[in-house]
Amino acid sequence: MSGRVITLLTDFGMKDPYVAEMKGVILNIYPQANIIDITHQVEKYNVIQGAFILASAAKYFPKGTIHVVVIDPGVGTKRKAIIIESKRYFFVGPDNGVLTMAAKMDGIRRIIEISAENYLGDRFSLTFHGRDIFAPVAAYLAKGVKIEELGEEIDRIVEVKLPEPQIKGERIFGIIIYVDSFGNIITNISKEHLQKIGVERRLKATMRGEKSLELKICRAYGEVEKGEFLAIIDSFNLLEISMNQGNAAEKLKVKSGEKIEITI
Repeated sequence: MSGRVITLLTDFGMKDPYVAEMKGVILNIYPQANIIDITHQVEKYNVIQGAFILASAAKYFPKGTIHVVVIDPGVGTKRKAIIIESKRYFFVGPDNGVLTMAAKMDGIRRIIEISAENYLGDRFSLTFHGRDIFAPVAAYLAKGVKIEELGEEIDRIVEVKLPEPQIKGERIFGIIIYVDSFGNIITNISKEHLQKIGVERRLKATMRGEKSLELKICRAYGEVEKGEFLAIIDSFNLLEISMNQGNAAEKLKVKSGEKIEITI
């Protein structure tokens, strides 16, 4: 029978053995683990994107799930390795803000800086804390080790937030925070932001300073013809620019982090 759920979210990709090494460490300590991959395709070192994906996915897992996140451009530096205990979950990873968005949504109870060396990997590397710190700590938590045995409680951690769009008159200046595997362009602009400038059924979107797209706001992708662009309020309650049965980001040559301007 499967035991506690442990999720993994990284920017490792699937070419290298890194994800498998983490899973091997977990299973050696806690063979009953039910390991779920959220994704390993986060853009390299993109902490905000990782935080967004974690916050989107974490809340759908059962109580007691241990979420392990390794998007860690500061590995080997003085940044802390932490566990955040929230109302329903544990979050394990670097103290660079990647955990905080999801943890705060669930309600943070306490934060531990990992320091108990007897629970860490036997072969310790300064460049692979995912395998040597975060994976074993997650496994021991799943096995029943108390969080207070794994380190000392702290009261300050790094936080990241999605950049807030700027509204000027009838214009919203936002950014693209994520492009999914379908090429859907997900922005940091919410339905409420659109309402503030009076957008109802149609809008204009300008990306890369090029000619504006006039878009219908749809409830489903199939409301426009195949190959046509559309706007939609997605499952995150954020404005998404898409193409029905096509790759909007590829067609428009845009990527995450770029600016977008919305007008009526």
